[in-house]
Amino acid sequence: MTARLVDVAEAAGVSVKTVSNVVHKSPHVRPGTRARVEQVIKELDYQPNRAARQLKAGRTGFIALALPEIKTPYFAELTSRISERAKKEELVALLELTGADPVMENRVLTRLGRGVVDGIVFSPLTLTAKEISDHPTSVPMVLLGERATPPNHDHVAVRSVDAARRMTEHLIEVGCQRIAAIGHVPNQGTASTRLAGYRQALKAADIPFDDDLVVGVSTYSRSAGFDAMNSLLGLAKKPDAVFCFNDTMAIGAIRACHEAGVKVPQDIAIAGFDNTEEGVYSTPTLTTIAPDLDALADKTLTILVQRIGQSSSNANQSGTSVPVPWHLVIRESTGGPTIHP
Repeated sequence: MTARLVDVAEAAGVSVKTVSNVVHKSPHVRPGTRARVEQVIKELDYQPNRAARQLKAGRTGFIALALPEIKTPYFAELTSRISERAKKEELVALLELTGADPVMENRVLTRLGRGVVDGIVFSPLTLTAKEISDHPTSVPMVLLGERATPPNHDHVAVRSVDAARRMTEHLIEVGCQRIAAIGHVPNQGTASTRLAGYRQALKAADIPFDDDLVVGVSTYSRSAGFDAMNSLLGLAKKPDAVFCFNDTMAIGAIRACHEAGVKVPQDIAIAGFDNTEEGVYSTPTLTTIAPDLDALADKTLTILVQRIGQSSSNANQSGTSVPVPWHLVIRESTGGPTIHP
């Protein structure tokens, strides 16, 4: 049977109020009494009713994690890291999948208010900074992803322009000159920033930008990478390297090369972005950009919990933009060493 506050009081020979003062760390308890009550709490394995305390404080104990999807390994891993980090704050993360649908993304802003969740972690793909600013939420929110950020909003993200530039520089360093890019999506933050970094590296190396080498996709999936790679293999002058804007498309691209009899990296080097576990076990293993997901989750929850404690919304607060560390991981797909898991 679960121990109650009154059970602790009876066993310790004190009032319920005294036990409550000990639980809430009130200074107005004699040291001897505090020690006796704490010992009984330990013996009875009494667990304070945090839910009741949260409700009394006008909180639910829940946060919303609003993501486009979790089919790709990156978002699945991100969900796991944020959920685990939320547990340390005694919060439960409720998953909301928007499908990159503007209607669903708007609902995150308009329907997840006070009384539903205490805060929101939101990775929008379709909403502009103005649209987010025009529909302020009634609870604190931290935005994820490479995007323009509205004023007074908190934002945590990898600096993808810098990371994509470094990946393209790596491909140039291993001797590639005709470098393709898979993952262009008009007016989409992730695609736009990674394309910008790719173009910066080409310009710095005096390599002309070629529209034919940039392949658009509708989704960041294996099949999209597979189809895009087949399109590039159909060119009269094939690329000697391909930078895929995520690992999942890179896995599809590697498969397309395998089926076409094209060797990776001997004929075409292939690189990805995200450092998902799938790339560690692919054949060949995948060169990629590794964002620090633990740091991302930690920074996101640290900011969100701070905001929850400060007020019920982000209104009239100056937003903070926090970069997430990343590094280049060189593996077999661009001629790097065999790295065993």
